[in-house]
Amino acid sequence: MINIFIGYDRNEQIAYHVLSQSILRNATRPIRITPLYQPNIKYEFSRERSKIESTEFSFSRFIVPKLMDYSGWALFMDCDMLMKADISELWALRDDRYAVQVAKHDYIPKEKTKFLGQEQTIYPRKNWSSFMLMNCRKCTTLTSDFVNTSTGSQLHQFKWIDDDKLIGEIPLEWNWLVGEYNKKPDVKNLHYTKGGPYFKHYKDCDYSEDWFEEYNNMKKVDIE
Repeated sequence: MINIFIGYDRNEQIAYHVLSQSILRNATRPIRITPLYQPNIKYEFSRERSKIESTEFSFSRFIVPKLMDYSGWALFMDCDMLMKADISELWALRDDRYAVQVAKHDYIPKEKTKFLGQEQTIYPRKNWSSFMLMNCRKCTTLTSDFVNTSTGSQLHQFKWIDDDKLIGEIPLEWNWLVGEYNKKPDVKNLHYTKGGPYFKHYKDCDYSEDWFEEYNNMKKVDIE
């Protein structure tokens, strides 16, 4: 069973459902998808949302190992993504030497704002935590208390991992930053990090046709 946790934001509800469908449609192995919806995880995650958090799941993503009882592997994904490949391909990349495996972006955002006028914060290892393969038994530092009280830099810059050698790398194609990277045909997973096509301002962004194709197929009903 492939365990997948997707950040859920009430401003982007459609994004969660379309992403889930794209994962399901391409998968060749059983999957279990869990939304990180704040009312459902309030006993593990209770911190108040700050003004700098662009989504409801900015910090709750780090509660995943706790929800997994610190055993097995899990994938966390931001909701503003679209899976284009079989998730089994990613699952085959798991390496037990690491606590977490991520796409190690090295870039500076082109714009100062993103969707809904949110400030585009710039910090080291930006977007590494938006797509994480987590070896939960090696993520025991991420207790409820730690996640609820730690700073954003401690969490998103992976300061909870003592040794950088425990941060493994996966190809950028699994977290392809739309609008930051050039278009290419062989992308595994699209990340509409500036804003998804479901927002009016971004409806014509790169790869918007891919998202709308998945959306239209998902809502199609053909009953005679």
